[in-house]
Amino acid sequence: MRYNNISSAKFISRPNRFIAQVLLDGKEITVHVKNTGRCRELLLPGCTVYLEKAANPERKTPYDLIAVEKDGRIINIDSQAPNIVVKEWLEKSGKYSYIKPEYKYGNSRIDFYMEISTDDTGSNVSDETASSANEPHRCLMEVKGCTLFIDGIGYFPDAPTQRGAKHLRELAGAVKEDYHTSVAFVIQGEGINEVRPNTATDPEFAKAFQEAVDAGVEIVFFLCKVTDDTLEITSERRMTNATITKS
Repeated sequence: MRYNNISSAKFISRPNRFIAQVLLDGKEITVHVKNTGRCRELLLPGCTVYLEKAANPERKTPYDLIAVEKDGRIINIDSQAPNIVVKEWLEKSGKYSYIKPEYKYGNSRIDFYMEISTDDTGSNVSDETASSANEPHRCLMEVKGCTLFIDGIGYFPDAPTQRGAKHLRELAGAVKEDYHTSVAFVIQGEGINEVRPNTATDPEFAKAFQEAVDAGVEIVFFLCKVTDDTLEITSERRMTNATITKS
């Protein structure tokens, strides 16, 4: 995905999770932050941030804060971007005959429902389902964006998320109904190849994560190329029961 009308600015402060004060062309302005997470390790006073000019000139916040520079690299913090780039990746793969975003399953809306008309379904589809040539293989994928990096490892979440644990448990239950299920972590900064549950911040999510892995939910890491005006998935790695494969 590509952004339009990008400007660099200096971060000043974040009065609340929706807005930030930045210095743009020598003038302090209020901008919208496209991420309601904490981002405490990223949004530090004086750091360089990247802004996209809003399409609506009448909007109260004329810019969206979409990325930040830290340790010599740009980290995209736009919480809407992961679903956009995953959709691009799924469509480009040619693997799926049908893709539906925001699919209602159980008591949740899962980010993507897909159908596969081949046998390339992964490890958690039953032999009975895989042997049926007339039935498409049903897939569910929940997408999470990762922006918290510590010592070369990505961690999720950076703030407690009841919704995240709920979705993991929904996916674990779907395995029993012969869905191929996966949780995809979009790594929104370069040089990181793996994401782990942030046990210290959200032990319930970490517990649900392990339950999901044990149930056969596939863990996918999407590696990205990140610039000030683009976010693009370049490759994926899959982890199932602590075994990582590349593709």
